[in-house]
Amino acid sequence: MDHAKEAPDPDVSAVAALDEPTRRRLYDHVVRQPGPVSRDEAAAALGLARQTAAFHLDRLADESLLDVVYERRSGRTGPGAGRPAKLYKRSTKQVTVSLPERHYELAGRLLAEALEESEATGEPVRAVLHRKAHELGRQLAVQGRAGVFDLLEGNGFEPRYDGDAIVLGNCPFHALAQEHPQTVCGMNLHLLQGVLEGLDEARLRAYLSPGPGHCCVRLQPASPPPPTARRL
Repeated sequence: MDHAKEAPDPDVSAVAALDEPTRRRLYDHVVRQPGPVSRDEAAAALGLARQTAAFHLDRLADESLLDVVYERRSGRTGPGAGRPAKLYKRSTKQVTVSLPERHYELAGRLLAEALEESEATGEPVRAVLHRKAHELGRQLAVQGRAGVFDLLEGNGFEPRYDGDAIVLGNCPFHALAQEHPQTVCGMNLHLLQGVLEGLDEARLRAYLSPGPGHCCVRLQPASPPPPTARRL
């Protein structure tokens, strides 16, 4: 894959936009206000030229860090009421950037769903977790519409070939897997088994093969598992 031609990560771009000091001051000012803020109000509050404030506010809106709304501040309506003012407020978008890539929110959601369903049905939590992870893997495969290597790369696993096998250089659940390996690695195994099933990828099988410097799951050619690998 030619990484130079890939579109930039929108979250990385959004964070980079906040690296400019004036833009960051404007963002912090807007999100602290109880209501939407106009260009004039932001400029006056921070002692900026209106044109400067407008430029940076629009850049924050372009990055989806601020939402734009239009309101008439005069309170009048109808002819002669004037044009609505362009106002800015905090966006509902959540920005998360992690290097290496991590997906702790996904793990937390799966674990919470498994616990709730287990309490409701009496099915063991681990069995529910494995089933939920497998279902999510299938969904990722259907939604991604990509080959297995590209899908793994797009979800932060940092895949690389090791002969005919695929080694995953990054675990998106690393910190959790370090503290709770049996639970999290089992969840990850079933997630990737679901990915392979959803892609109808019969040439590969997912096995647990923990070791330093890579994810606990390894994708091997569809043959008897290697002696060091084991299913969970």
